[in-house]
Amino acid sequence: MDGNATDRSNGEIAMVDSDQCSSSSPGDYRLFDRKTPIHQIIGGGTAADIILWKCKKASICVLILATAVWFLFEKSGLSFLTICSDVLLIMITLRFIHVNIASLLNKQLRPLPELVLSEEMVHNAAATFRARVNNILMIAHDITLKKGFKLFCQVMAFLWLISVAGNFCSFFTFAYIGTIFAITVPAIYNKFEEHVDKYAGIVHRNISKHYKVVDENVISRLPKGFNKDKAS
Repeated sequence: MDGNATDRSNGEIAMVDSDQCSSSSPGDYRLFDRKTPIHQIIGGGTAADIILWKCKKASICVLILATAVWFLFEKSGLSFLTICSDVLLIMITLRFIHVNIASLLNKQLRPLPELVLSEEMVHNAAATFRARVNNILMIAHDITLKKGFKLFCQVMAFLWLISVAGNFCSFFTFAYIGTIFAITVPAIYNKFEEHVDKYAGIVHRNISKHYKVVDENVISRLPKGFNKDKAS
């Protein structure tokens, strides 16, 4: 009797543990399998604070500035070169008039900050650009050598979506939409992170199940020359 009771209690404990594991697995999933907070992924510092709306005034200024630039390029009918030249002309003219009026009134002007790129800034920008380009070249190299059918499908889907979006909007509209998404989506995700990760984990598991079926029934039956990575 005692042994049966012990076995029964152990079985119930095992079932409870398995239920807890299965129920906690959706919460354990992190979007894009990230290991660090979203603030650090964005880059940290002032830029991340603006994107996550921790500096609300700066975030609102970015939205207003992006909207004004988009309206200027899309609705004015002027070209990019014309707008840039006009803006620089107005700024230089106003500064010239301000300096001359101050000299006539014997007023002392505030010194302008020196617009100089430091060597460290140039090296950091070059290193970041080099890392991004190398990452893109590695992806292109893997696709060219047929290493990863899944990666090939992802890149093709991404390029196809950009091609379709290009038929409905111009480059500046596309850049404006990207800016709006960049300034709003990370902030919304940061606010509702737990809920988004929970449902994203459910979707990820369902997609993985379907991909496993396609992998077993289609991809594994492709010629070995096309599917070298699975043989290795």
